[in-house]
Amino acid sequence: MQRLARLLLLITTATLVLPASTAGTTQNDKTVLILGGGVAGIIAARTLAEQKVTNFLIVEARDELGGRMHSMEFGAPGRTSVIELGANWIQGTQEGTGPANPIYTLAQKYGLKAVESDFYESVETYDETGKVDYLKTLNDAVDAYTDLTVVGGGRVPTQQVDTTCRTGYSLIGVKPQTPAEKVVEYYVDWEYAQTPEQTSWIASSWANNFTYDVDQGGFSDSNLLSIDQRGFKYLIQSEAASFLQPSQVLLNATVTDIAYSSDAVVVTLANGSKISADYAISTFSVGVLQHDDVAFEPTLPLWKQEAIQSMTMATYTKLFLQFDENFWFDTQFALYADKVRGRYPVWQSLDLDGFLPGSGIIFATVTGDYSEAIESLTNAQIQTELLSVLSAMFPNTTIPTPTAFFFPRWFSDPLYRGSYSNWPASFVSPHHLNLRANLGRLWFSGEAMSQRYFGFLHGAYFEGMDAGQRVAQCVLSGGLQCDDLPFVESIPNSSPYVP
Repeated sequence: MQRLARLLLLITTATLVLPASTAGTTQNDKTVLILGGGVAGIIAARTLAEQKVTNFLIVEARDELGGRMHSMEFGAPGRTSVIELGANWIQGTQEGTGPANPIYTLAQKYGLKAVESDFYESVETYDETGKVDYLKTLNDAVDAYTDLTVVGGGRVPTQQVDTTCRTGYSLIGVKPQTPAEKVVEYYVDWEYAQTPEQTSWIASSWANNFTYDVDQGGFSDSNLLSIDQRGFKYLIQSEAASFLQPSQVLLNATVTDIAYSSDAVVVTLANGSKISADYAISTFSVGVLQHDDVAFEPTLPLWKQEAIQSMTMATYTKLFLQFDENFWFDTQFALYADKVRGRYPVWQSLDLDGFLPGSGIIFATVTGDYSEAIESLTNAQIQTELLSVLSAMFPNTTIPTPTAFFFPRWFSDPLYRGSYSNWPASFVSPHHLNLRANLGRLWFSGEAMSQRYFGFLHGAYFEGMDAGQRVAQCVLSGGLQCDDLPFVESIPNSSPYVP
């Protein structure tokens, strides 16, 4: 209780001093700038519009809105399909009349075509010798993960120090040794896009429970995979079209510098032009902030930098192949147990009834450090590796040359620097408080700012709505009722380190 009281004192007494104006005048170009046109940015804009704050501008580097909801036409000429390079799932939908995932609500509103992902019943298992049945091992891993989230979600942060999921697994007696045991462990927690050694036990348990466990306030345990040929981005672009005017969006505009002061935020674009505003909401990913792809003036306070650098930007990579004929499994998923954990472990078929039949498309997924590593390879090298894995999975089949191959390089893309955030064990709640905290007129939003739903699309949605509401209150009150988010200037250890 003493530690908690000290923390509350730090939160309430910390003050932020901003420099004098960087705009030279209080007559700014816009009332609000929204930096980034993904889910958080669009929902922030919608929230402002609902509050009759309409003098805003969404600044987006790409030629369309959607952010990490990124689709493309893929396949040989005359045989293409729309595939999802980034966000693909609605994770947690709705059970009965319980709370609904807002992404699910948008999907219903715009008639998005999606199918349920049957992760545990529609799956086959393979290793380097071909097809091998280790489904019981998979079922055991599912039970182990459930136990992990139950125990982890019940830990009280003010009383117990967080640790990694690996520690949590060990404490409940789960210590995978074989390639099969390692790949099924990977499969049940791969949505964090990092290893158990890199992931917070408490935070990951909360993120899972608040999304999937209805007893904990979650939506449902369903996952819907978008196969809509308009693209998954269609639902958020359609929502944007329902309220945005052309003058409220600036596309193909990359932000290079953000200057913030006591009365303005001035953004500099790659073409040298500047835009000033009374307030700004940054929705840039944690990865972009970590890589200094955007310069801040003045330099961000150390407590803010520490929070940004302490969160993790994970990478989730889908590698797509198209073949003339389907020669693989007839389930939704397949697992490949390699001697190296995380080497092309999960495969999905889109050439299925109810999905994209006749498309000839199959894709593999890698995550985390492995995703980052393969981005240093050429497309030809990666394609060769994928075909060698397929040859191991199907030893009696001559694997043909694919008619198309593509994968996104999320980690090296300066607009994203990864796929979504993951919460490490060393990242404590005050760090997250500081990650969310505004710097006067400069606010921060996006999925990483969500304590309950980091890494999820619905996390971006809720944070966009929250930032929009807070900035609208600032605007409508003339700054008189602008409630700054708290921050902690110096985060103490729960217990001292004694050398």
